[in-house]
Amino acid sequence: MDTPEQPQLYLITPPSLDLDLFPDQLARVLDATDIACIRLALATRDEDTIGRAADACREVAHSRDVALVISDHVLMAQRFGLDGVHLSDSARSVRTARKDLGPDAIVGCFCGTSRHDGMSAGEAGADYVAFGPVGAHALDDGKRAEPDLFQWWSEMIEVPVVAEGGLNIDLIRVLSPHTDFFGIGEEIWSTQNPGETLATLVDAMR
Repeated sequence: MDTPEQPQLYLITPPSLDLDLFPDQLARVLDATDIACIRLALATRDEDTIGRAADACREVAHSRDVALVISDHVLMAQRFGLDGVHLSDSARSVRTARKDLGPDAIVGCFCGTSRHDGMSAGEAGADYVAFGPVGAHALDDGKRAEPDLFQWWSEMIEVPVVAEGGLNIDLIRVLSPHTDFFGIGEEIWSTQNPGETLATLVDAMR
């Protein structure tokens, strides 16, 4: 995942998918907008459900040369031919995931609001670090990844950074100069037309 001048888009799937509808919805979004990576981020732990979703999303993503990673399931990433894993436990699993998946896989991790955890993840070999939530979020404990965290990171650290969680037009405008990727999920999937909503958010990056 390269570092561009304008942030790239990193799509995050809904926590549950209707596989009769979502693959076509995802395809329309990918065909309309340049997406760098997709994260399969399901709430379920059911392996059959995850596997069917992984197969469906991989077919859509890879046919368009878009990388697909999965939240936390290193073995599933290997089994279903995905491009890597997104870890939700800060830096703790980065080295193990890298060893298991090899040097070419994408290994990223979510570090909440912790600069220290982000640096530890980068030192452990993460390809990117995600901070968030940056705005009001359904899973909200009141903590925020503030703009000054992204500004400091962009000036001091070479590891690409993702801003995610509770994004809106105003936050995107503020964070665009200081982040490499925007992790966008519920911001679009909860709307009537995800593609149009995403286009509005992309306009705010310019």
